[in-house]
Amino acid sequence: MTVSTAHLNTYIEEQGLAEQMIPSVGSLYRNRGVIVTVFGRKLMNGSTIDIIKAHQQALQVVGEKVTLLETSAVLNVLTAVQPGSSRIDIGKLAFGARQAGLVDEPAALLNYVKEALQDIPDASSVLEEPRDVVLYGFGRIGRILARLLIERTTSNNPLRLRAIVVRGGREGDLRKRASLLRRDSIHGPFNGHVSVDEENSAIIANGNFIKVIYANQPEDIDYTAYDIHDALIVDNTGVFKDEAALSRHLVPKGARKVLLTAPASGAIKNIVYGVNHDMIEDDDMIVCAASCTTNAITPVLKIINDRFGVINGHVETVHSYTNDQNLIDNYHSADRRGRSAPLNMVLTSTGAAKAVSKALPELEGKLTGNAIRVPTPNVSMAVCNLNLEKATNREELNDYVREIAYNSALSQQVSYSYSTEVVSTDFVGTPEPAIFDSVATIVDGNRCVLYVWYDNEFGYSTQVLRVMQHMVGLHIQNVPAI
Repeated sequence: MTVSTAHLNTYIEEQGLAEQMIPSVGSLYRNRGVIVTVFGRKLMNGSTIDIIKAHQQALQVVGEKVTLLETSAVLNVLTAVQPGSSRIDIGKLAFGARQAGLVDEPAALLNYVKEALQDIPDASSVLEEPRDVVLYGFGRIGRILARLLIERTTSNNPLRLRAIVVRGGREGDLRKRASLLRRDSIHGPFNGHVSVDEENSAIIANGNFIKVIYANQPEDIDYTAYDIHDALIVDNTGVFKDEAALSRHLVPKGARKVLLTAPASGAIKNIVYGVNHDMIEDDDMIVCAASCTTNAITPVLKIINDRFGVINGHVETVHSYTNDQNLIDNYHSADRRGRSAPLNMVLTSTGAAKAVSKALPELEGKLTGNAIRVPTPNVSMAVCNLNLEKATNREELNDYVREIAYNSALSQQVSYSYSTEVVSTDFVGTPEPAIFDSVATIVDGNRCVLYVWYDNEFGYSTQVLRVMQHMVGLHIQNVPAI
């Protein structure tokens, strides 16, 4: 057998194993609410290539290759055991089983997996009843959230997208909204089927009946008229930013709680999931998920502050342009933002650095920040120039961040990049809100410069979804625990 033939045969074998995994992964999610991952990468709705690529993470996470044959054995055990609602990493379980010498012993492997699952409740859903969700606004973040919610829809999924609210529609508005959900210039086509029910003013997406409600203000709506009750209202408009304005969402019948997907003013809790989500209490009616930039830099700043201490620093954001800017030069109320977004780098302000202290009070008054809007449609970067209490070096700092990114409670918030060739488009669709570029790290004693990429649309939306889940009491256990 030639070398080339051996490589091809190995790939064909892996492809076959990945194909066999797909129905088991889907069945576990649909019937038992189990999210199967491989070294943090979700397999649900993934292709054979997605599954094979997920296994490549093993070299970075545990330093060794973990084969599809090993993870398939663990997945087969899960299929037999049928655990309750949870998030299970079959890559980490397979590696643990190998270290214990159990991979080739079916009975021992069964006991090993059962022991790992012993604290998982035997229920297909964490919540007794599904919770209704209403997206108030249907722009960039609203449509990505819709995709994330629809992707997760099963009979056991406790978060149900029931409606979207937009301003009074013109002729053909419903079909336009459906088309924008179906096709996206940045994130690609919708993974499924989208149709329109004109008679009932609804979008049907993968079997989800999503009522499209036309209203000019929150008080005009009665959600119970659409059989929507105790709903979580997710405001994506950016228009309502303080407690008085956001409280208007609680006026309609059928509304229960409000989540803002933009920075909030006043005493509203600004939540960066993974850092300060434990601040959310059951009786909090209004919560804010902060901004995309705050979600990107706060986890990394927490990591660095916990180990080395941050004396002070400056965060410069290199941010993709947004709908707030103009395509060509025109009037704008903000300085410089009236100039053509696709043609210029635009120096502007950001409150993200100051907003960090709402999630990390220990950094209050220690950070300054500014922003440059650049001619790219998505994926941004934060450059963190920090003065540290403890001196370090590049290798030590990178190794520390790498360990946190792969093996800590912040593994869903921080991704670790080690490639010398990546550019912004490579990070489109990255679920973690922060991607630490280890290659670019600069350390000089007590000073460091860190480069943090982030998909300011998708990565941020995954954080919003986590806050949504927390607000309704949807706390999914991880196996192994992180």
